[in-house]
Amino acid sequence: MTDSTAEHAQSAPVTVLGLGPMGRALAGAFLAAGHPVTVWNRTPGKAADLHGRGAAIADSVQAAVHAGQVIVACLIDHDAVRVTLDQPLAGWQGRPLVNLTSGEPAQAREMAAWTAAQGIGYLNGAILTPAPAIGTPSATVLLSGARHVYEATRETIAALGGTAVYLGDDPGRASAYDVALLDIFATSVTGIVHAFALASAEGIAPEQLATYATGIGGLLPEMISRFAGQIRAGHYPGDRSTIASAASGIRHIINAATTHGIDTGVLTAAKTVIDRAVADGHGPDGLARLTTTLHNARRTKTRPEDATATQIGLDATAPSCGRQ
Repeated sequence: MTDSTAEHAQSAPVTVLGLGPMGRALAGAFLAAGHPVTVWNRTPGKAADLHGRGAAIADSVQAAVHAGQVIVACLIDHDAVRVTLDQPLAGWQGRPLVNLTSGEPAQAREMAAWTAAQGIGYLNGAILTPAPAIGTPSATVLLSGARHVYEATRETIAALGGTAVYLGDDPGRASAYDVALLDIFATSVTGIVHAFALASAEGIAPEQLATYATGIGGLLPEMISRFAGQIRAGHYPGDRSTIASAASGIRHIINAATTHGIDTGVLTAAKTVIDRAVADGHGPDGLARLTTTLHNARRTKTRPEDATATQIGLDATAPSCGRQ
């Protein structure tokens, strides 16, 4: 890239579609990096602070697209992106769409096929950090899709700060990482709030439990790395803990929670997987073996009692494009 080309990329006009908390953070980062920014939101009234910082407010999607050389979408879901763009939109000539909307891998691949049919260059992305981190060194964005679109937008996306990683030409790859990582977050939050509920029922103050709970949380980074190596090798030593001991432990938790009338839906679903592994003869194995049990469950008819009855929402700091 020549100096003149780099300068052009670094100052390319950017349009941001969607002004939830994450969309506003993205627009602010582009403004801070010196990009001319145009914003559009389905519901008016969310752009006042951005307008004060120099952003232009488009009164239509058509006008917003015409104003930018790079179009960034950050809406509630992929259906909202389709509805927003599924209208006569002339003038995309060479304007790539970088879709940073949270979604599923299959949705990203469908979106890539749809945009290709419209003649729109497409790059899918997943933001792994909360809105306040955007534009700072701690921001992390994963990107996947056509390489030429990535190359055309790389310098512009750099304004979001931190690390932007290109994962290859499969448009669903970034979303695959996203849902897997959100899986860790969602189930971890479930465990945390359930532990506080159980402790409270036993008369333990929240701050008293937190003293020891943070130590439990500190075990996870090493465990994640160790599990990754065991799963790769297909070897699950039970030298630290076993599935059989986990079966005993989770039974105690369920019994204690039931005594206090606390919902045990999530724990019961986890126990089902553990019990299945024990029944398959894997009780002496390490906990990473449960990954294969979950895969094998796809070939087994799911019983109604195996379903998880309890669902929770993600914490407000979760890295997603907020409701517009």
